[in-house]
Amino acid sequence: MRFELQVGLGAGELRSLQGWLRADPVVRRSVVVGVRGGVPGPGEMGTALDVLELVTGNGWSAASFVLAVAAWRQSRPGRPRVEIRRGEMVIVLAEGSEEEIARAVRVLEAVGGDESGNR
Repeated sequence: MRFELQVGLGAGELRSLQGWLRADPVVRRSVVVGVRGGVPGPGEMGTALDVLELVTGNGWSAASFVLAVAAWRQSRPGRPRVEIRRGEMVIVLAEGSEEEIARAVRVLEAVGGDESGNR
């Protein structure tokens, strides 16, 4: 399954989340994390770090992944908003509540069974 993560508060936070996910032994075993740059807007130079692109493999656990992202958010000042996207599906982690985390896990597990989405 392929999906994207966007983080509020800029490229530094995106790189921080990338490092956090790569350091997590459970996530690292089943997810490949890469950075995808965006096209610069009018008047901007170079590329911007827009999203983390993730590709999951066998043994991927939606619960482990969402808990790793939630733990990263808790470690950051300002608790940046994180959007997880797969095709038209968007999950937002903004509160960090148990309900929000459980909802994110349910949605990711459901779309994990539907491999007809964007790859």
